[in-house]
Amino acid sequence: MRVCLASTSPARLMLLRQAGIEPLTLSPQTDEDAVAAAAAAERGADLPPAELVLLLAHAKAADVARRLAADDPDFDGIVIGGDSMFELDGRVYGKPYTPEEATRRWHKMRGATGILHSGHSVFRVSPGAPLREATAVAEASVTFADDVSDEEIAAYVASGEPLHVAGAFTVDSLGGAFITRVDGDPSTVVGMSLSTIRRLVGELGVTWTDLWS
Repeated sequence: MRVCLASTSPARLMLLRQAGIEPLTLSPQTDEDAVAAAAAAERGADLPPAELVLLLAHAKAADVARRLAADDPDFDGIVIGGDSMFELDGRVYGKPYTPEEATRRWHKMRGATGILHSGHSVFRVSPGAPLREATAVAEASVTFADDVSDEEIAAYVASGEPLHVAGAFTVDSLGGAFITRVDGDPSTVVGMSLSTIRRLVGELGVTWTDLWS
């Protein structure tokens, strides 16, 4: 049973490898901003974070699943797509991208608790069969230490790590020392919930252990 990760995220790839799965990786050709804007225009308002991460996870996984089915007709396996956003005090945060924004966020997050929303989309791709999908959202709360100094924040931002991750933090690398509590599946905070992926794979008739390399 083959596995394709519809992402080039090192954290998601590491999670699957640690779980015994060595996936093919394909980058989705998805304009996330356009997808979110179209959904907001249709509804007349921004989507709640849980709905938005699920929408984007679906868009990315569907793009890769369709391309795989067309370009590799013999592909028999699953495609996994995900998307994450961090919510703090009712505001949703994606990747900060700039040191200035990452610094502002860490000053807000210090001593606070936020929610990491992670959308999951899993497609079953079989030769000659229609695509089938299972989706779910996983959430985990993250509490940050209240004694993180300005100097520590500056050093962490200077490392570059928080610039390209949802919420401007990691739990499995340099940022982990500044986090005091995680409630929920810890892998959700890393990039995707392995327990959620296992459940979705099962809904599609696939046994998780059959995915082990």
